[in-house]
Amino acid sequence: MTKLNELYDLGGQSPWIDDLRRSYVTTDELDRLISNGIRGLTSNPTIMTKSIESSTDYDVQFKSLIQDGASVADAYWEMVFFDAKGALSKLSKIHQESEGTDGFLSVEVEPTLAHDSEGTIKAARWLSGKIQAPNLLVKIPATKEGLPAIEEMIAEGISINATLIFSLDRYSAVIDAYLAGLERYAMSGGDISKVFSVASFFVSRVDTEVDKRLNNIIETSDSSVLAERARSLLGQIAVAQARVAYGLFKDKFNQERFVALKTQGAKAQKPLWASTSTKNPNYPDLLYVDELIGPDTVNTMPRATVDGFLDHGKVERTLDGLDKNGGSVLENAESALDALAEIGISLADVTEQLETEGVASFSKSFEDLMRQLNGKVNEL
Repeated sequence: MTKLNELYDLGGQSPWIDDLRRSYVTTDELDRLISNGIRGLTSNPTIMTKSIESSTDYDVQFKSLIQDGASVADAYWEMVFFDAKGALSKLSKIHQESEGTDGFLSVEVEPTLAHDSEGTIKAARWLSGKIQAPNLLVKIPATKEGLPAIEEMIAEGISINATLIFSLDRYSAVIDAYLAGLERYAMSGGDISKVFSVASFFVSRVDTEVDKRLNNIIETSDSSVLAERARSLLGQIAVAQARVAYGLFKDKFNQERFVALKTQGAKAQKPLWASTSTKNPNYPDLLYVDELIGPDTVNTMPRATVDGFLDHGKVERTLDGLDKNGGSVLENAESALDALAEIGISLADVTEQLETEGVASFSKSFEDLMRQLNGKVNEL
């Protein structure tokens, strides 16, 4: 019994690991993580780039694929499929025992398609068809162009991880896309009990950008009162916004629209807390884990954060209810967001910038990896 097991037993928060590497499927490394309480995996282009670049584990397969006439891009995807299928197999017992609500692996569509609805739809169908596993989540960026793709895939019975969500408005739109997709799939005669989804709400990056703007106020303001108000909000906004998002989740999935679908076997789309490693060394290393614990959620953590939580994590419900002073956690979170607006920082502007940067970062990682692999062709 580890703290990760306790996290799940407390009320159903699933600890996943934000990592995928060849050794997870060729050794017992992933089996040991699962025995310690890990219940799913996520990956993204940056993670796959680091995995492939930082070891020689992929060289034999890559060389063989290239010698057999595969293009570099096709060879990349074959390597991803090998890792994915191995990890999905190891997670299948959790998926079965949870009745299709856990034990998933997420694989992302090519990130350069983030603003291409039709391209994303085709790529998601292709990924689902190539891997063909009930516990696969196809990862689609929740850009404006990604929303129609999310709805369409759900309407076709393909389970989805809607990723790169930074704002409450976009999160609400993702929930609506999921519900619309379920309604369409049910209307077409599909078994909606077989469809699952998570909504990946990015956390720590919000504090990184908001704190930068708060520090600018602190350093440049002529008003000591304004500077002090800004100082009081440092390191508070990411957790506050996530807690408000959780309130939105509970509200939306208790409304009549979902209740009608639930009678047909539909599952709620779980909020997934992503980007949960602490970027600021002055903050607790588990800030975005310890403060975001609650039922029907997922926290996907980098390996170092997983190790930290196993060592000194606090297992207690913190997402909602009352805080240690008897105040409402949700009301306090809403007050923090209101206070941010009152001192002149637009959270909408922050989250729009973060989405743009996130899409660009993942696209750059993918393009860099393609260049690296092209260079490796001659080396091998």
